[in-house]
Amino acid sequence: MKSIPFVSCWGVLLALIAGTATGQTRPDYPTRPIRIIVAQAPGSGPDIMARVIGQKFTEAWGQQVIVDNRPGANGIIGMEAAAKSKPDGYNLVLGVPSALTMNPYVFKKLPYDTFRDFVPISQLVTNHFGLVVNPSLPVKSVKELVALGKARPGELNYGSFGVGNQTHLAAELFAAETKIKMVHVPYKGQTPAVAELVGGQVALMFTPMLGSAQHVATGKLRLIATAGEKRAAPFPNVPTMVEAGYPSVVITGWTGLLAPTGTSPEVVARLQREVAKHLLASEMRETLSSQGAEAVASTPEQFAAFIKSEAQKWSRVVKQAGLDSSQ
Repeated sequence: MKSIPFVSCWGVLLALIAGTATGQTRPDYPTRPIRIIVAQAPGSGPDIMARVIGQKFTEAWGQQVIVDNRPGANGIIGMEAAAKSKPDGYNLVLGVPSALTMNPYVFKKLPYDTFRDFVPISQLVTNHFGLVVNPSLPVKSVKELVALGKARPGELNYGSFGVGNQTHLAAELFAAETKIKMVHVPYKGQTPAVAELVGGQVALMFTPMLGSAQHVATGKLRLIATAGEKRAAPFPNVPTMVEAGYPSVVITGWTGLLAPTGTSPEVVARLQREVAKHLLASEMRETLSSQGAEAVASTPEQFAAFIKSEAQKWSRVVKQAGLDSSQ
């Protein structure tokens, strides 16, 4: 597949990863191009991370890395393609919470199984989540937003990256806690959802800041709260949902690298070591942090345990939102 060029104001991050091949490795792997499937559109946070990691693999090993974007159906299209790929170390996939830990509870039948079909390699980053609004909305705090929502029940609309997506469930959790009624407008991924929010077609959104921070910086979006347990380092002056009085509205996004089940443990270990080497470098950590993401670079075992705990957490939220496919 042909790689899709990526152009955005993420110049500082892409400049950091640009360069020429710097080293040689064992001749047995890799000996040909590696494909990373991304179940989201170009320009999304996962797409950005795939290109960051892909470029580093190319620099280290001298092999092209192809980013294969397969957006749609809340990640199902891309994850199905990854699950059915040959487990030879040349097919990888970027995983996100919605596809791995929410879809299994939202959809009665999935063409993939999170725990059967994939081998975790490493969690790459955690993404700060934020509650952002279009600047035309006359609110500058969560308190003001809740007051507006109660004064105009059913009039506020919020965007999401798709039905059952983490951005959808985060807003549903917020609505349940604040007891306000909003209208859900789902989109086919991060790129169109954020574009519509910037354009004013929707009023607000819970979104990972990786891929949205630049719009806050330019004033195209207004960040009124972050959703972590404590304030996000890149946005020290922005209060959390906890500080706003909603301690249950704690949401953290993340991105991880996986391979189809059957991929050699030696290859998985090799990929994890390469990921950790680059993500934990101080300059990369600082650049990611400035854009709303924190480097993790966990081991395969740690990532597997994390996915399991996330699945347990979000299964409860899905049920609370009335989206449980078993009901």
